[in-house]
Amino acid sequence: MSSIVESLESSVAYIRSVCPPTKLKPRVAVVLGSGLGSFVNNVDVEVAIPYTDIPGFIPPSVEGHKGRLILGHVKGVPTAVLQGRIHYYEGHSMATVAHPVRTAALLGCEIVMLTNSAGGLDPSMKPGDFMVIDDHINLMGDNPLKGPNIEAFGPRFPDMTEAYDRKLSGTMAEILTKMAVKHYRGVYCGVSGPTYETPAEVRYLQQLGGKAVGMSTVPETIAANHLGIRVCALSCITNLAAGLSQNKLSHDEVTETARAVETKFGQFLVQFISSLEA
Repeated sequence: MSSIVESLESSVAYIRSVCPPTKLKPRVAVVLGSGLGSFVNNVDVEVAIPYTDIPGFIPPSVEGHKGRLILGHVKGVPTAVLQGRIHYYEGHSMATVAHPVRTAALLGCEIVMLTNSAGGLDPSMKPGDFMVIDDHINLMGDNPLKGPNIEAFGPRFPDMTEAYDRKLSGTMAEILTKMAVKHYRGVYCGVSGPTYETPAEVRYLQQLGGKAVGMSTVPETIAANHLGIRVCALSCITNLAAGLSQNKLSHDEVTETARAVETKFGQFLVQFISSLEA
């Protein structure tokens, strides 16, 4: 427990030494998923810090995740952008996976916007559609809060009734509708990976009520809720899950689809973040 806190304190201290709160105190944190990193082109950047420079941060090993912390403004809103994430399947602990989001919270962020590339479990979905995450099912077999509770962060047994803030999720859906972007709302199933799901597993997830499946987001959501931070999340549907199409799954398909919608994705994020200033 103390090592987690000490590591977070080291991260925050270093970031503040590079960009002190008097210069910029972020209100919103955005975590960019696979292939979605070009959103940073919409940020008026104050400072860009490679993860390798920040104590406690680990650079991603997966293509499509650059590994930089961008501090700046989006339409005047002070924002911290985590350009890429690490995943549980890379061999890291849940605490390590949650570390960047916890750091963002300790830097002063009140809202965390999580994004990811996900497989669609609804046969009507098409690559390039979006899904606003209303809830999740944690099938990763682990939890970032396992172990001694850090009382300064939150309660031993945090409530997850509204893990994804209903008001923020509603705003996201309204903006997507106004943009005439095809989107869904539903439950995200978080799995450990790195293998894609089998067709039998996909049928199981559908029976559970899942609408999309991926290998991220859930640990960050849990950690942010524990800290009392409002969370919202958006999936880019990059492929239909196994057995729902004739195509075999590959990470190349994931990143290619994400990059194909990156302009639309960036426009949405700019509108969403600017709406938070109201």
